[in-house]
This record gives sequence, structure tokens and C-alpha cells, in this order.
Amino acid sequence: MQKHRQVRKAVITAAGWGTRFLPATKAQPKEMLPLVDKPMIQYVVEEAVAAGIEQLIIVTALGKRAIEDHFDRSLELEAALESRGDTRLLADVRRISDLADICYIRQKEQLGLGHAVLTARNLVGQEPFALLLPDDIIAGPVPVLSQLLEVYHRFGCSVVAVEQVARERLGSYGVISPRPIEKRVYRVQELIEKPDPADAPSDLGVVGRYVLTPEVFDAIVETPPGKGGEIQLTDGLRLLLQWQGIYACQFEGTRYDAGTPLGFLKASVELALAREDIGPALRQYLKGLDPL
Repeated sequence: MQKHRQVRKAVITAAGWGTRFLPATKAQPKEMLPLVDKPMIQYVVEEAVAAGIEQLIIVTALGKRAIEDHFDRSLELEAALESRGDTRLLADVRRISDLADICYIRQKEQLGLGHAVLTARNLVGQEPFALLLPDDIIAGPVPVLSQLLEVYHRFGCSVVAVEQVARERLGSYGVISPRPIEKRVYRVQELIEKPDPADAPSDLGVVGRYVLTPEVFDAIVETPPGKGGEIQLTDGLRLLLQWQGIYACQFEGTRYDAGTPLGFLKASVELALAREDIGPALRQYLKGLDPL
């Protein structure tokens, strides 16, 4: 296996308005909405750490201070838990602040995912990096980011996560034209953002996990704004594809689109059912509901 530069850093984008969840997100960051008993963003932070990432760069915006507070220490809360002798909760709270080395940078204008990624350029430097979108919660025996990193270390190119998408829903995704390399691994021939389902080159849609080479920043800089003045990451990747190869990994795991209320509810229920402490009781409750 050829050795490539280690991926030490990850960017997590958390600067969106969360308009689909209004009014809940009027004063609360969408990324802090709880799935069972952990905020959405903690799931992706834990995934990155499990994959060996050493430093996290979270791109935030005005009104997102709760994210920083969540991953910081709360000495008052810790003291209260310690005085009550609640050692389990105390350990959980302390673990959150010890998860990773996290720094924050603000996206001052809502100018698209590509622009949000570009905001982190100076903190990433000339290194390959991972990109995780908190809207996509992915459960599985092996962290999805670990699966992408394994492909990156074999080929030394950017890697995007893809999954099979129902044909009628392809218009909501970036879709790849794939050349199969091996099981679940493809060389990307072309990337199309939100194609007409009838014209989509495949049923493999890109979802919110990436491993990117630093040249993607130059590609984003040269990418003209699209609809609404936003710079789309997919457009930047299409330009990058002209300069170097991009691979796709059809990951193993279950993805929940927690960026929509229905997907968020599905994730909440299924993640809770998988828990040993509350899963059995919840399953019994659901069985007892009157069928609609």
C-alpha cells in the first residue's frame, strides 16, 4: 500500500440557519438539537475522533455559541455533579470537553457549503483533511470516515461518500458518474449537482462525508457563485476533477438525514431502539400504539 499524507484535521460545517426546524432553531443551533441524549454535532465529532482525527475545525456563525459551550468545560456543573456523588454523569460531562482539540471559525455570510469550507483554509493549511456535515448521522460498525480514509490511503486522492438513492430523489443530491474499481469503490468520472432524475448518470448520491486534498481550496476559489450567490462544493469538486482524481466510497452503514424534521425523528427513534438502556422499553411502547 502506498503511503500518503496522514489526515490529521477535520472540518465540520455548522453555520446554517436551520430554517427547516423553525421555530425550534430561532435561538438554538440546529446542530445542538438532541438525538436521544446527545446533540447532533456530538455524533459527528465522535465519529471523527474514532477515525483518528487529531484536530477539529468547526465552522460556525452568529448565534452558534452553544456549540462552543457544549464542548467546553463547565466547572459549575461538574462541581454540582461531584457534590451529589453522580460519578457517571460527571464522567460523561468531562469526556465531552476531552474529546478532541477543537477550534472555531465563523462564516460571516451564508454563501454556500463551498464558501464555508473555504473559510477554514488557513486553519487546515496545505494538508489533506476530512469534511463532515452534521445533518448526516451515519450509524454502523465501522465509522464512515474510517472507511473513506482507507480508500484515501490506497489511492491518495479525494474521496466522497456515496449511497444508493431512489431515482425520484436524485434531484436533491450531487450524483456521480462512476467507474467501478472494486467492491464499493469507484473512480468518479463526473459529478452533477441535483440532476433531473431521468438524466442522472447513476443512482449514487454524495452524502456528508469527504476526505479532500488541499487543492480543493484552489478549486473553490475559482468556482463562480451559483444560484443565490452561493458557492457550491460540488461545483468546486467538478473543477478539482479536471486536475486530479476523485474516488467514491459506497459506505457500509445506515444514514439518517437529520437535517429534515422527518429524518430527525427517524434517527431519534432508531438510535434509541439500538440503546440497551431504553431500547426495550421504547420498543414495547411503540408496539402498544394504536395503528393509524
